[in-house]
Parts: sequence; C-alpha cells; structure tokens
Amino acid sequence: MNLSKLTQNKNLTDTEQLVLQYIVEHLDTALAQGVRSIAHANYTSTSTIMRLARKMGYSGFVDMCYKLRPLVEEPQQLANEEQTFLESFCTSSLLNYNTYDLLKQCARRMSREEEDLIFIYATGFSATVGNYMARKLVNMGKRCIFASGEDSVGMFENNLDRMGIFFCISKSGETPQVRDKIRTARENGVFTAAITGEEENSISRYADLWFRVKDLRKLDDLNITPNTFFPQSLMLVELIAYEYLRACKR
Repeated sequence: MNLSKLTQNKNLTDTEQLVLQYIVEHLDTALAQGVRSIAHANYTSTSTIMRLARKMGYSGFVDMCYKLRPLVEEPQQLANEEQTFLESFCTSSLLNYNTYDLLKQCARRMSREEEDLIFIYATGFSATVGNYMARKLVNMGKRCIFASGEDSVGMFENNLDRMGIFFCISKSGETPQVRDKIRTARENGVFTAAITGEEENSISRYADLWFRVKDLRKLDDLNITPNTFFPQSLMLVELIAYEYLRACKR
C-alpha cells in the first residue's frame, strides 16, 4: 500500500516507515500484538514506535492504531457501501462540514471584488473543479483567472499585486505547489479560500475560509476508485454561485 500521502511532511526515518507499513498491514492484530511484539518483529525498539506515533500526530500507539483504521480500510462495509456512497452525493452531507454562513461569507466577499482578480489554482483532478469554478465566475461577470500546475510560476507572481481573492482546491490538502501559493498569497495580504478534504491539513492553515469536503479515498492518489470528493466540490461551487447571485441582487 502506498502511504506517501499519509507520511508527507512527517520526516519519518526508514525504520519508522517500515514499522508504519507493518502496522497498516497488520491492523487487525496490531493492538493484540502490542508495542513490544511489533518492535521485535521489526528489529527495532519500543521507543521507535512511540516516536512514530508522535510524528504522525497521535497521542500514542493505541490512538495511532484506532485512527489509522478509517484511513487505510475501505470507507464502508460492503453491506452499506452502495447506500453510503449514494447518500454522499446529497447536499446535506456538505453541510455536515461547512456552515451555510461560510458559503454566504465567501459569496459576499466575491461580490465586493470589483477591480481585483479572483485567482483560482488547482492541479490534477482538482483542476477540473478549479477550471469549472473560474468559467462559472467569468460567466457571471467576475474578473477571474484559473491556473494549474502546468502553468508557469510567473502567472501567479505577475498577478499577485492584483489579487483580491486566492481560491484553491486540493483533495489531500498537502499538494506542495498549492500549499506554497496559498501561503505566499496570505503573506502578501490576499484573502484566501480553499476546498480540501475534511481532515485538518497544511493548506487549511493558510485559508481565511476553509471548505471541507468528505474524501472517501484519502490514499487513492490516482483517483482509481469511486469518490464523491470531486462532484461534491462542484456542488459546493454551485452553492457559492447561488449565494453570490443573491448577494448581488441585495
């Protein structure tokens, strides 16, 4: 199993990486095995495992085992998978993580931007959402630019002084190019907003407005398995557009 997304920016040693891989592969028995047994199986010390747990952001070994399970297992049991997957398309699931007032705040902020640009940035599959959002806003009369990882850095830097809002989309919330740009925008006094997965991440820490969308497949970097993150993000864009038009009428 590829754990690169899970371990990004954690600065794990090679031994800690191997131990984490072992724990993930033996989650059903890890708690029963205990720290000493797992350390022995990996030719390392118990302190290595405790240090791994702290680096991963957990309070200890037991906490790590419990919280790793929903990240690496299938998100639903087979008996409920179809129902849960279909229910995740509902608008109400978006509002489990985002208050409607947050949508209104974003819409009001956009409606106040008359001269400055709304700069939207995303890469990979998230770029589909970013590009759609930019075209939607342009059609509604906003000055908006979309850029992705394929565009030059100059496109971002040359428009930094004219940005009123920097808006980005990243499923993981850890995409380096996106993180660097939202941080730069924030440091230059630009209002920032982001759509990411529901877990706290490095991109969310730089967002004035953070929209959380449930990511059913956190370790699926290639977007191979069904996931409602992207269609839910598009639905979120439509909700913002709806509130934007209402703000303009008022």
